Amino acid sequence: MKSNAQITRMGILFAIRELLWYNKENIQKEAVAMGKLIVIEGLDGSGKGTQAGELVKNLEAQGKQVRKISFPNYASDSSALVKMYLGGQFGQNPGDVNAYAASTFFAVDRFASFKQDWGSFYAQGGILVADRYTTSNAVHQCSKLPKEQWDAFLEWLFHFEYTLLGIPAPDLVIYLNVDPAVSQKLMTDRYQGDESKKDIHEGNLPYLNRSREAAEYCSKKLGWREIACCEAGRMRSIEAIQAEVLTLACE
Repeated sequence: MKSNAQITRMGILFAIRELLWYNKENIQKEAVAMGKLIVIEGLDGSGKGTQAGELVKNLEAQGKQVRKISFPNYASDSSALVKMYLGGQFGQNPGDVNAYAASTFFAVDRFASFKQDWGSFYAQGGILVADRYTTSNAVHQCSKLPKEQWDAFLEWLFHFEYTLLGIPAPDLVIYLNVDPAVSQKLMTDRYQGDESKKDIHEGNLPYLNRSREAAEYCSKKLGWREIACCEAGRMRSIEAIQAEVLTLACE
């Protein structure tokens, strides 16, 4: 005959087992319910928006529930500090605002977008294709720091956005590798030759060269999937690049 102490211990063990089973079941259900987040990353003028839009169309053609999101979200009040920063109101050089401060501007904009716009779509299993994401902070803000500080910054950044703010981490990051000289020409064409329309990132070629170096470092360190978008000093066709993007997205 079991003692009261034995019975109590058995009851506690049973309760713990049931609690663990309950949590496991609910975690599995939540995992099934969560959607997929695909990020298209690259320097300014690399064709991120175009490729994100094409990918959405191709996934929709496959019957997927998918939508595109873009950052910064200039249509929202949450991008106010981003606009001020990129517009040069805190200084005409990107380095006039340190990497950590600038990162918070963009991160808060993403958090607001997540809470007000696409969070429920993602939670219900939808596929999101993002033109920029936290990964852009990694690329553009690492470039302001000495290389020996990059790892510490990346650790801080992802903890801040994915853990403290609670926005989802990407399932896949596709990095469009474009020569900065080529992307500069594309941006000049976009603005019809008016260089004054470029923001403090877009108009600063040395900064973009450092950002490309940071992007290539992040791509290798973080396991991003990389697509070479230039051949013989020119951009490859939208269709050729998209074929590779779609293949990666469907793996």
